[in-house]
Amino acid sequence: MPELSLRIDPHPLLQVAVFTTSFAARLGDTPSSAAALDALRLDAPAPIQRDEAVRGAVRDLLRVGGYKPTGRGKPASEYLVRAAAEGTLGSINAAVDACNAVSLHSGFPISVIDLGRASAPFRIAVAPDGTSYVFNASRQEIDLGGLLCVFDGEGPCANAVRDSQRTKTHDDTRSTLSVIWAPRGFEQRLGAAERWYRQLLETSGATTERVAAAAMDDPRG
Repeated sequence: MPELSLRIDPHPLLQVAVFTTSFAARLGDTPSSAAALDALRLDAPAPIQRDEAVRGAVRDLLRVGGYKPTGRGKPASEYLVRAAAEGTLGSINAAVDACNAVSLHSGFPISVIDLGRASAPFRIAVAPDGTSYVFNASRQEIDLGGLLCVFDGEGPCANAVRDSQRTKTHDDTRSTLSVIWAPRGFEQRLGAAERWYRQLLETSGATTERVAAAAMDDPRG
């Protein structure tokens, strides 16, 4: 896989962990690990425990650009808690199951992008007003104005609320880009979440590699 990099516009609260995953076979032929499937339960043993302070800090992070993270626009990690509590958080594929398990217990929203459907360069920035994209197979759209998003060569493709249908994983996916969205002040928790996430993926036979994420004003370029 070609080496990737990601640039980040200046932001007062954002920190991210970013890595790529390469699967030994197409996702449709890659079973999720037993550990990832078991961790889709709220009461499952996990190296990270849910913390109400994280929920509030994530919402504060998303408010910085003017976005309102409430109602149907709340962070994806909050949807997972509700689904798990209702017993409706089921398996999707090896990439998404590991993502959902870590997001559920860490409280951090996580984006997963199919690299076969996305194109460089990659950048994180607040989406301008009037921006939107389709987020599901039913062609529903999300208003992205004021929301932190990952942009690829074609435009916004992922965020902490709903990822774009354009770059979602599918049965033929072989490589992905994962972005863990976190507020500053939770550095140790973010590191633990990334380590567990990559372990779950590697248990499925995948390989992961950290992606350099540099701030736009970083003198190192």
